[in-house]
Amino acid sequence: MVGLRPCSCSACESGPAVLHRRGFLGAGAFATVAGVVPLLAPWSARAKTSLSPDAAVARLMAGNERFVRGQLDSPKENLDARRKATVEGQEPFAAVLSCADSRVPVELVFDEGIGQLFVTRVAGNIVTPEILASLEYGVGVLGTRAILVLAHQGCGAVHAAIDGKAVPGQISALYAPLRQAVARGGGEQEAVAKANAQIQAGILAAASPVLASAVKEGALKVVAAYYALDTGKVTLLA
Repeated sequence: MVGLRPCSCSACESGPAVLHRRGFLGAGAFATVAGVVPLLAPWSARAKTSLSPDAAVARLMAGNERFVRGQLDSPKENLDARRKATVEGQEPFAAVLSCADSRVPVELVFDEGIGQLFVTRVAGNIVTPEILASLEYGVGVLGTRAILVLAHQGCGAVHAAIDGKAVPGQISALYAPLRQAVARGGGEQEAVAKANAQIQAGILAAASPVLASAVKEGALKVVAAYYALDTGKVTLLA
């Protein structure tokens, strides 16, 4: 099969080394990213929302409760006015790392409109260098106060990683970042999906000096959650 091959080194089996690709976690990369941290501080000066990290998470969950009840507030917004109001900039209060699955419409699930959520999406909701860089921008520049890693019921990437079968193209590149979750979840679909969200949230909170600094300062909260396709409910994971 032509394409990317999952890394088989011991580092990629152990979790945070999902970022092992391109040597992203090498000493040079850490030094470069760490050098940016002072430019993004103080975090309180960068925050553009008055919400605390806990309040940002609470707002997400309250929006999901409205979604489950079928009583959304966001469609009531004047979309034309909202779109024009965000032309010159954005001030999202939270970021979401979601799977690319079309059945997980993030803004609808949390009942938020234009400019309110900073959403990154990739199959399996895994942390890649590009995803991490995007979320660092969301926190360090846009002032988002919470990052929610959202796993979901029936995830195809999780299912494929559990099976571990040969697949065409570069799809198997998703396997290595999910291996630790497959082991932790015992190969059971829902358990693996939940474990993966927790693992990826841990990577975000610890592997990036930018995000770790914000967490330490109390300016950011990183949480994992699970979305049930059949009920629409999001559950926070401990």
